[in-house]
Amino acid sequence: MRFLPTDEQRDFVRTLRRLLDASEVPAAVRAWGAGDHAPGRALWTRLADTGLFALAAGEEHDGLGPLPLEAALGFVELGRAGVPGPVVETVAASVLLAGLDDEGPAKRFLPGLLSGGASASLTLPDAAPYALDADAATYCFTVSRAGELRLADPDGGPVLRSTDPTRRLLRPPAGGGELLARGPSVTAAARSALGWARLLTAAQCLGVGETLLTRTVEYAKQRTQFGTRIGGFQAVKHRLADTLLGLEFARPLVWAAGLSLDPGEVAAAKLAAGEASYAAAMTALQLHGAVGYTEELDLSLWLRKARPLRDAWGTPSACRAAVLGAARR
Repeated sequence: MRFLPTDEQRDFVRTLRRLLDASEVPAAVRAWGAGDHAPGRALWTRLADTGLFALAAGEEHDGLGPLPLEAALGFVELGRAGVPGPVVETVAASVLLAGLDDEGPAKRFLPGLLSGGASASLTLPDAAPYALDADAATYCFTVSRAGELRLADPDGGPVLRSTDPTRRLLRPPAGGGELLARGPSVTAAARSALGWARLLTAAQCLGVGETLLTRTVEYAKQRTQFGTRIGGFQAVKHRLADTLLGLEFARPLVWAAGLSLDPGEVAAAKLAAGEASYAAAMTALQLHGAVGYTEELDLSLWLRKARPLRDAWGTPSACRAAVLGAARR
């Protein structure tokens, strides 16, 4: 059993972190929320050059994987930086296409998705009824309960706003669009795609929570009350310590899920990381006080992500049900 990342994995994480630190991500996030996707797409291209999206498929599709653990390590960094767009959905769509018996859709779409030249949104029955940023993605794929994979047309449908202004949700019309594949292989591939989506969303939650905690600790060292820095108050220390413990307990669950991709372990990781991230957001909001509510503060970019990511690809109740279901089998 591997309990720590390898040297190669650490190098990959360091490369991503340096790239993101130099990329003015908050500006790209604000532009994405305002409808300007160009800075986000430029960032997407730089991320693809690291091989991040190619981790979703094997060499037979000109990919580098499948390597779910490495992808999870990378997506922690994406969450820490607050990268916008359907990054999870693009990887999940790649996993879905690579798992089909019919190679036609994979040959048609995977080269662009794995290289970063294209992006995708994806809906799955009972897990993700809304397509994230379908108006900005190159493709929008839908899977029905009947096991049909379609290329949907996102134009014309109502777009819903999320708590996070960078997340725009759309419900593609049922049964619409081009039929790409159908049958048991679609259903099986969709299950794999769901596992990856939950894993990578859990990793994003972990990164978001880490940034919220880091920024809150820095603020607690600076803000004074009654002539004393609030970081010295015992109640504040306890709140920050509880937040750290939640994130640290979630971390090994995410790594274990990346190693096994077991549905129960993935659901447990998503549950723990999502709740820990949301708790970090509540801690950050309380300790920042009124300034925490201002949109001008970069902290808001992460505060608004915590709850949508907690609920994406499986609400806490859905993940609890998946964990219990796996335990009974």
